[in-house]
Amino acid sequence: MKKLVLAYSGGLDTSYCAHWLSKEEGYEVHAVTVNTGGFDTEELEGIRARALELGATDYKAIDAVSTFYEKVVKYLIFGNVLRNNTYPLSVSAERIVQALEIIAYAKSIGATHIAHGSTGAGNDQVRFDLIFQTLAPDIEIITPIRDKKLSREAEIEYLQANGIPYAWEKAKYSINKGLWGTSVGGEETLGSEKALPEHAYPTTANAVEPQEIVLGFEQGELVSLNGESDSPVANIQKLEALAGPYGIGRDIHVGDTIIGIKGRVGFEAAAALITIKAHHLLEKHTLSKWQQFQKEQQASFYGMLLHEGQYLDEVMRNIEAFLTDSQRHVSGEVLVKLLPYRFELQGIRSKNDLMDSKFGSYGEMNKGWSAEEAKGFIKILSNSGRIAQQVHNQ
Repeated sequence: MKKLVLAYSGGLDTSYCAHWLSKEEGYEVHAVTVNTGGFDTEELEGIRARALELGATDYKAIDAVSTFYEKVVKYLIFGNVLRNNTYPLSVSAERIVQALEIIAYAKSIGATHIAHGSTGAGNDQVRFDLIFQTLAPDIEIITPIRDKKLSREAEIEYLQANGIPYAWEKAKYSINKGLWGTSVGGEETLGSEKALPEHAYPTTANAVEPQEIVLGFEQGELVSLNGESDSPVANIQKLEALAGPYGIGRDIHVGDTIIGIKGRVGFEAAAALITIKAHHLLEKHTLSKWQQFQKEQQASFYGMLLHEGQYLDEVMRNIEAFLTDSQRHVSGEVLVKLLPYRFELQGIRSKNDLMDSKFGSYGEMNKGWSAEEAKGFIKILSNSGRIAQQVHNQ
């Protein structure tokens, strides 16, 4: 039998793939779930049971939460990356790490084929295939949903006809949860007019009492929450648990897909949004004007390439080195207030705060220079503009 590794999430598409590839095509299917923060132990056990029932030879769950943070999320924070100034790249960032882990596992067991459940009309097919083809060009990629152009209804009909009785029709919304946020897709996001209803989001927004919290950063990494030190991964998870019930971080992202069409996706990412905005505020206080300017250019480029699956391009390592170096002085605490459906950045405390009053207070008294020096500075600063005006007027 041909040995095949299937990227398996337990959803409809990958469940179809598991059954069809093993029962109809005769592959020895090794189902693999790469957990980037979306599954607990009980959920993974349920996914394992379903994979084996569908015909998989075996099943493996790979814990890649820390890997996801170290390889990707850390740099999204360093760069304050929000796609189209909105989306924290929750799902697209996960797919990169999942593809890396799956291909490594496929090589370790000597698989000759690898499969995923992506359709032919989305971004994930590109992200998976780019990494698979680059790192393992000799392993053949199988994509039943894309190749057969299957509708959701056709997949359900096939599984039910083969004695797989799960209530697939009840899954009205497509939910993808991970460390860096949860994406939500439904009929509303297929068009341009409708918003997602409250019940579409997996987290119930029932917190109403304002709450003040303190985020501690050390060289750009989230190292504490409310004065308690922990790993950045644990702090992100704790922050999500605190802020998610306020309904913070919900939005719909509209963007250009890799395949050239426009797409909409809903998401909730309380921890991601708060962390990025808090980190950005700290940078405003601790980095120079030109550091901030250059970071914006590099981070935007990094986010775009990551979104489009170009993680393996060497330029990504170059930008990561730049972003890491830029964080040397980004340490301190950010004070945040949580409220229903929003949050407020109250201020920061940092020994590296460049807003040092001994050099001058903006809009108040000039302490580090005289009035005559200010006048001379302004006169010289105006030279290029005055020269241009006189020449053009003549």
